[in-house]
Amino acid sequence: MFKTRIPLLLFSFATLFVCGVCKKSSDNNPDTPPVVTPTNDVEYWLTKADQSVLLKKQNTTISFSSTASPYQNIDVDSATKYQTIDGFGYTVTGGSAKLINALTPSVKTALLNELFGNSADAIGVSYLRVSMGASDLSEAVFSYDDMPTGQTDVNLTNFSLAADIADLVPVLKQILLINPNIKILASPWSPPVWMKDNGNSIGGSLLPAYYSAYAQYFVKYIQAMATNGIPINAVTIQNEPENPNNNPSMVMTATQQADFIKNNLGPAFQAASITTKIITFDHNCDHPDYPISILNDAAAKPYVDGSAFHLYSGDISALSTVHNAYPDKNLYFTEQWTSGSGSFDGDLKWHLKNVIIGSMRNWSKTALEWNLANDAAYGPHIPGGCTECKGALTINGSLVSRNVGYYIVAQASKFVPQGSVRISSTLAGSLYTVAFLRPDGKKVLITLNEGTGDATFNIRYKTRSALTTLPAASVGTYIW
Repeated sequence: MFKTRIPLLLFSFATLFVCGVCKKSSDNNPDTPPVVTPTNDVEYWLTKADQSVLLKKQNTTISFSSTASPYQNIDVDSATKYQTIDGFGYTVTGGSAKLINALTPSVKTALLNELFGNSADAIGVSYLRVSMGASDLSEAVFSYDDMPTGQTDVNLTNFSLAADIADLVPVLKQILLINPNIKILASPWSPPVWMKDNGNSIGGSLLPAYYSAYAQYFVKYIQAMATNGIPINAVTIQNEPENPNNNPSMVMTATQQADFIKNNLGPAFQAASITTKIITFDHNCDHPDYPISILNDAAAKPYVDGSAFHLYSGDISALSTVHNAYPDKNLYFTEQWTSGSGSFDGDLKWHLKNVIIGSMRNWSKTALEWNLANDAAYGPHIPGGCTECKGALTINGSLVSRNVGYYIVAQASKFVPQGSVRISSTLAGSLYTVAFLRPDGKKVLITLNEGTGDATFNIRYKTRSALTTLPAASVGTYIW
């Protein structure tokens, strides 16, 4: 028995030896091509309009190569630089703050870290808008100096942030602990009604007799917020100055705004050593002539940092119209709502194309969606305020749901930090793009495939190309 097994064992060892030599010989054979495992050079995050994928990192291997495929190209050029980015985000309305502040401490902390932190699970929101006084998505109309009917307070003796102390201020303070560098823009919907010609929170205009008092109202607001540890980076003069129908609201012509800036607000800021930026307009893209006419005023222009826009009418290219007229002044996109009756797929595509990609390609430093949070009934809101403004979040008790506005902003905010610079990127077919160079040197390409079919394309950077396919009706963010 042993005699028969020993030769078999010797044969097995011999076979292994010979095969090993053959493998070694094959490995050293210059005619045998080496096996190359592709490296993954590009991180890729995807959101699909059908909601089957929501802000998920993909396992697809995307490699740069010196050999380009015959597909369409998206060229990214980091040598061609445009505006520096201040951030992406939302408006923390009074209603948003109330709902967030009512969450249990652990849920609230986790949510705010998700929104404003820089961890792997966070979306890195870096810019916020708040209302000076009430917006239509507050529980009630208020200003910081309300007086009984027929009375005035020209010296602003009764000025108080009390209405914001309960919810907005503590929420903002907690956000600043998470991200001390976040930028905050403040916009008034209406001054105190005693300053207005109709004595009403809806419509009307600022009486010239109170221009000086209203400038001091801005000064006191900025100082009071600073006392509470909340720096206000910028203010707009009036939310939607051509809209007299909201509650609250106020009409302010371009001439009135220019007069207020050059004669009152600008000098008041200078006298109080306030460095908060003054931003004009803050309304729709159908009237770029409004901010241009203010910038045409040689006395108003030095006080103005830039102009802000919404897109409820007009075309996003209006921002470039203003940039081309005054390239030394900044542009900001500050509001766009999603409706409770809208669709996820329609809103995702439209907002990525126009708000995120469109505003950035037209020189905006910010891209802000409207309301951060609402309850299941689209509240809180003032009677006469928006009844179907869908927040990025729906907060129903302790349950937090993420809506389309969350993913619209997150597809950019998570990957494009404050201080990034927009760089050149081309468009191709159904693909809309915008690209950025981050402070850490990485490049980011946000691409929307608006088409009904998958789109295969090359990301071409310098002399190398990376082949990828973006599903139909989807947005992809590529980082390398």
